[in-house]
Amino acid sequence: MPLPSHLLPALVLFLGWYMAVGTHRGKEASTAALRSPTLREAASSCKLRLWYHAASGDVAELRVELIHGAETLTLWQSTGPWGPGWQELAVTTGRIRGDFRVTFSATRNATHRGAVALDDLEFWDCGLPTPQANCPLGHHHCQNKVCVEPQQLCDGEDNCGDLSDENPLTCGRHIATDFETGLGPWNRSEGWSWNHRAGGPERPSWPRRDHSRNSAQGSFLVSVAEPGTPAILSSPEFQASGTSNCSLVFYQYLRGSEAGCLQLFLQTLGPSAPRAPVLLRRRRGELGTAWVRDRVDIQSAHPFQILLAGQTGPGGVVGLDDLILSDHCRPVSEVSTLQPLPPGPRAPAPQPLPPSSRLQDSCKQGHLACGDLCVPPEQLCDFEEQCAGGEDEQACGTTDFESPEAGGWEDASVGRLQWRRVSAQESQGSSAAAAGHFLSLQRAWGQLGAEARVLTPLLGPSGPSCELHLAYYLQSQPRGFLALVVVDSGSRELAWQALSSSAGIWKVDKVLLGARRRPFRLEFVGLVDLDGPDQQGAGVDNVTLRDCSPTVTTERDREVSCNFERDTCSWYPGHLSDTHWRWVESRGPDHDHTTGQGHFVLLDPTDPLAWGHSAHLLSRPQVPAAPMECLSFWYHLHGPQIGTLRLAMRREGEETHLWSRSGTQGNRWHEAWATLSHQPGSHAQYQLLFEGLRDGYHGTMALDDVAVRPGPCWAPNYCSFEDSDCGFSPGGQGLWRRQANASGHAAWGPPTDHTTETAQGHYMVVDTSPDALPRGQTASLTSKEHRPLAQPACLTFWYHGSLRSPGTLRVYLEERGKHQVLSLSAHGGLAWRLGSVDVQAERAWRVVFEAVAAGVAHSYVALDDLLLQDGPCPQPGSCDFESGLCGWSHLAWPGLGGYSWDWGGGATPSRYPQPPVDHTVGTEAGHFAFFETGVLGPGGRAAWLRSEPLPATPASCLRFWYHMGFPEHFYKGELKVLLHSAQGQLAVWGAGGHRRHQWLEAQVEVASAKEFQIVFEATLGGQPALGPIALDDVEYLAGQHCQQPAPSPGNTAAPGSLPAVVGSALLLLMLLVLLGLGGRRWLQKRGSCPFQSNTEVTAPGFDNILFNADGVTLPASVTSDP
Repeated sequence: MPLPSHLLPALVLFLGWYMAVGTHRGKEASTAALRSPTLREAASSCKLRLWYHAASGDVAELRVELIHGAETLTLWQSTGPWGPGWQELAVTTGRIRGDFRVTFSATRNATHRGAVALDDLEFWDCGLPTPQANCPLGHHHCQNKVCVEPQQLCDGEDNCGDLSDENPLTCGRHIATDFETGLGPWNRSEGWSWNHRAGGPERPSWPRRDHSRNSAQGSFLVSVAEPGTPAILSSPEFQASGTSNCSLVFYQYLRGSEAGCLQLFLQTLGPSAPRAPVLLRRRRGELGTAWVRDRVDIQSAHPFQILLAGQTGPGGVVGLDDLILSDHCRPVSEVSTLQPLPPGPRAPAPQPLPPSSRLQDSCKQGHLACGDLCVPPEQLCDFEEQCAGGEDEQACGTTDFESPEAGGWEDASVGRLQWRRVSAQESQGSSAAAAGHFLSLQRAWGQLGAEARVLTPLLGPSGPSCELHLAYYLQSQPRGFLALVVVDSGSRELAWQALSSSAGIWKVDKVLLGARRRPFRLEFVGLVDLDGPDQQGAGVDNVTLRDCSPTVTTERDREVSCNFERDTCSWYPGHLSDTHWRWVESRGPDHDHTTGQGHFVLLDPTDPLAWGHSAHLLSRPQVPAAPMECLSFWYHLHGPQIGTLRLAMRREGEETHLWSRSGTQGNRWHEAWATLSHQPGSHAQYQLLFEGLRDGYHGTMALDDVAVRPGPCWAPNYCSFEDSDCGFSPGGQGLWRRQANASGHAAWGPPTDHTTETAQGHYMVVDTSPDALPRGQTASLTSKEHRPLAQPACLTFWYHGSLRSPGTLRVYLEERGKHQVLSLSAHGGLAWRLGSVDVQAERAWRVVFEAVAAGVAHSYVALDDLLLQDGPCPQPGSCDFESGLCGWSHLAWPGLGGYSWDWGGGATPSRYPQPPVDHTVGTEAGHFAFFETGVLGPGGRAAWLRSEPLPATPASCLRFWYHMGFPEHFYKGELKVLLHSAQGQLAVWGAGGHRRHQWLEAQVEVASAKEFQIVFEATLGGQPALGPIALDDVEYLAGQHCQQPAPSPGNTAAPGSLPAVVGSALLLLMLLVLLGLGGRRWLQKRGSCPFQSNTEVTAPGFDNILFNADGVTLPASVTSDP
């Protein structure tokens, strides 16, 4: 199903809402429709923006329609294919008078099972201008008192809202052609069609409505002429304009092909032969489903004609509508001695285009001829020179803008700004303009959107070292910007942005583009207020693409070992989504491992905000230095919703998973390693890949100090068996095997693993049935060598036995010899159980698991999640959290929102509030378990910290210390103790409210007739707020009753026995109640009680709050909490 929300700048992933189409169970195709409320009066610039999710194969058609009166306009329609994840859509409504509604519909049949969803629907620039008593100087005052700019008069748009800017009194001398009754004074050649009907399924790229009437019944001019044979539309002959401008306003439509091109030429006429046409305007590429306005002002000392040439590629279309000539365009009144321009032989050929579009007779259409070569389109701008002179790589983005071709950059703006190549003398915004020419933001005549866009041709593929270097200036306050965007298959990725205004001073910068698949395009996006103060503007110059060839190699390409202090060595971020690893410097809670103040690579999905679920960090291809290599690295996984970090190796098209870790691992750096195995003597290159898979937005991943050395690694400190067998080797008959139960048809083994608690998770299992392992015989599983231990450690593992007696599990340590350290009678059941052994080893050592068969059919023993940690092993259900969470599981529980408890200490800066000191040692050097309740909300209710399964008990004691810190009495977290067993769930203790920022002790009597788990539940009892709930020194005393702690000086958390505390609280409560009743009676006698009313009234200012020693209790009139 789709991501639960698209727009989540500060929210957790699963807290967002969206509209979705339900499952279709019928046999015939069916359509689901989502209709807006009734809307009224949309301006010509009105744009509808939304995000939709529709995986390919899950829907037959998506459609956006506008219902206006008796007509239904199709604003957008698509039958796919659709990309993965959320896709952005922007469509224009055009001018709508009166009431209208918008409908989003999805058609699907019974074979379409996936989700179709809609989110973040917004209307932009849809309101009509408001009436004004007076207009700025030079503006036109409409009949309805609205002010419009002078260039908006007689432009074919209802800018006033009452059409008074287009009435005959104002525009009577203009020559307007709307194609409703013909071509007017214009002449067309073959290739232009006068269209009376909008496009349909057989012509998906054609306009669905005209511009004049904004109706499917309107008419327009359309062409599908192929490149090289453009369709020509010629104006009548006009007299010389002299000092006045002859202005042409026209509306253009280009869709369906990047080869679409509309060019406007000026053809001057004289007594001798006509001169060559001069290109005045060119528009190329894709403009979407909108009619885009443009205007050309012409001054000519000779009679002239205006020529419009249109051409497009397969599936594309070029359209024209509403050609409006100003009153200074005066046709030749008498019969001219000059002959009209014939539409055939003397029609202008298209102005020379960039080399990537030049055609030669000797090559196929779309190919480039250079020497004896015909370079196909897919090899143009691929950063690999095919032509001896490099013609195939010209006009591919690299340029100093001195050539009119401008490096192939094409303006794609549709609003009031455009990118245009200008000279330094023309520039007004730069106080230190570069010599020669550069790309500058200039005024434009478009009516849609505010920003300006300029794009390269199709590029790629690019190599990992690909960089863009540029010079730029930006002078804009307060909302202007200048950015570089990578456009790839409909997605848009922000690659660079000018951080602030450069005050008109030219600056230089570089952007790592990295390895990208073909095709992609680069786009500069800019926005400034040219009418604002201080000569605002923006410019780009000296754009250079460097080291972009996929075959380019450098010395650092071989540097897999990297501490990231100088740069990222051979590592580079992938670009399959908008979520990226970034090379950053230590700052605040984010610090590196090498020095604590250096650099590292960080994955933070909120900076910048990203929608993609995964991010890749890749090494450049490497040649093996030895048959076996050891890769070590330090990683940091921290946050309540962090996800999974995975390491893989790619070789010859195959990907092998080497290592992974899921969930928060505390606010500290951890070391990990993995062995890289290669075929002896093989020189096949391999590539390493770190993949970050996020579960939400709360949490970060980081990597530092990567190193590779010849030879195998030691056995890992942690093994989940998710990616490999971690080097374990089965002895004898090899009965142990790694498996998952995803199919549900495994011959033996638990239904789920322990790591993920799903059927997709992996574990090691041995069949102890008599057919496989006769009674009394053993099957061993031996680890790789572990490195010597500097201090005592604890090896924990989880084991699972079949319901019928599986036999015995023995654990041996091999150092100088083999000796048994543990023997477990693996009694059956549905739960995974925790085992642990203390380890001391001054030399390299191994651990051996040995299953002894009991001779029972359909029996097995399974192992999962081996972990080696410093320090002695804790007692079951107990933990001081100095080395980790012990046997307590923080895996997110399904249905609670996907949040996890964390582990940390006060000495390390954290993004999340936490206690400054722990309870065990009482300093910031200590550690504790904690949960930040501020991430909770409507979609996430709680987080669980669960103990290992504990045996049934008639009476035991749970003792722990807890810390709760919330800013005000309106906010309160809640900590509960639950007992979870096969009989259900029982709450046995709870504390809520605002707590003093100190550690408090609690004791709970525990009794259960069945095997059970202790669960600490952190949740909210009030409004969301930043506030931690922490635990420390959890102690489970099996078979013992709780003893009340003796009073001790300074122990303010537990000043006395429980009866005394309860008695004092009851006396205080009774006193307050009596005072309250007395005060109420006194107020009633005075006749001024503000709360005595049939309708409850909450007075502003103070709240009626009852304080007690431990927190704040709000009455029902203030909060709805029970």
